[in-house]
Amino acid sequence: MIDKNTDIKLAVVGLGYVGLPLALEFAKRRKVIGFDINKERIKELKSGIDRNLEFSKKELKQSKKLDFTNSVEKVKSAKYYIITVPTPVDKFKKPDLTPLLKSSEMISKIIKKEDLIIYESTVFPGCIEEVCVPVLEKFSKLKFNKDFFCGYSPERVNPGDKEHTISNIKKITSGSTPKVADLVDDLYNEIVTVGTHKAPNIKVAEAAKVIENTQRDLNIALINEFSILFNKLNIDTYDVLKAAESKWNFLPFKPGLVGGHCIGVDPYYLTYKAESVGYHPKIILAGRELNDGMGSYVAKRLIKKMKKKNIKIKGAKILVLGLTFKENCPDIRNTGVKGIIIELKKHKCQLDLFDPYVKLKDMKVSYNILENLKLNQNTYDSIIIAVAHDKFKKLSLSKIKSLCKINHVIFDLKNIFNSNKVDLKL
Repeated sequence: MIDKNTDIKLAVVGLGYVGLPLALEFAKRRKVIGFDINKERIKELKSGIDRNLEFSKKELKQSKKLDFTNSVEKVKSAKYYIITVPTPVDKFKKPDLTPLLKSSEMISKIIKKEDLIIYESTVFPGCIEEVCVPVLEKFSKLKFNKDFFCGYSPERVNPGDKEHTISNIKKITSGSTPKVADLVDDLYNEIVTVGTHKAPNIKVAEAAKVIENTQRDLNIALINEFSILFNKLNIDTYDVLKAAESKWNFLPFKPGLVGGHCIGVDPYYLTYKAESVGYHPKIILAGRELNDGMGSYVAKRLIKKMKKKNIKIKGAKILVLGLTFKENCPDIRNTGVKGIIIELKKHKCQLDLFDPYVKLKDMKVSYNILENLKLNQNTYDSIIIAVAHDKFKKLSLSKIKSLCKINHVIFDLKNIFNSNKVDLKL
């Protein structure tokens, strides 16, 4: 049976927002191999560069127990493997398990007897044992729960959040046998100071993770629907929320775009599994449909307001401030801002995009992407403040207005300025 020796080497497969902080934290206590198939990513990390802006050069360089590599051969020396690859959806909103299956196949070809494979990627209930384990068995020629073992401890990373980090976020743990569950729990307690919650089995842990973000998605969808309604009633949504929040048990959600690799994706994993067992979810899919349509709704409200102010729509110069799926983060995956851009394109508007956190090479769109705002005075017919970056909050409303023509529309999507001096708010 696997033991708990802290001298045992651990490998983290996938060094994105989830894997890198995990590897760095474990490397404070044991030898760690940080593996990623992206050669450029490994090269950057070795030189002290984190393109996700989560860690400084000093933080990346200080660990003597962490070895970054894209060589599968180097991963062979590990006994514990933690897989943290993305689990996106395809264009039909169905789970795309390609990264998960490929990483499982890669690991299966190098695992040995008594090895432990732990998954952190968000999946539907049953995925690890029903989908990943058969791949592990097929290529390793080893028997599950006899020769090798599995665990599941879903990630709870919050990109851009310097307060809620791995060590102070309670972790769900689980294992394929009771003894393995204890081992997985002990392993994560090495790095999690606030403790863990040991689930009774892997399926429970999988289900717990996928409903966390589904619940959040539905709560935001409800507030977004309130916002749409209150706009029609000519009531300030934020005034309503502020009043309602005076009750102790009112949940303080805000309206807005929903994107990213979790909240905008995870509900589809749950609905996929539900439909596979003959149940068609109603509320979950309704929430997704509403949130997926918010970008288009924002653009249409902007167009309506521009027409009201006699601003010509075709050829109108519009600046979009913020492109990422959340504030203070360079991640543009599944960003809700894309829906705004697509809708405005239909109206043949001229778009400038600006986000201080996004590298130009990461943006694959046919619009002008600004490197700064200094040379664009009196230029825009409209400005959409789409993401609540701290750097935008430091801009004054007068500075933003100075970028506009005399007759203009400013849409403060995130209520950054909490002011009636903007033309539109959600």
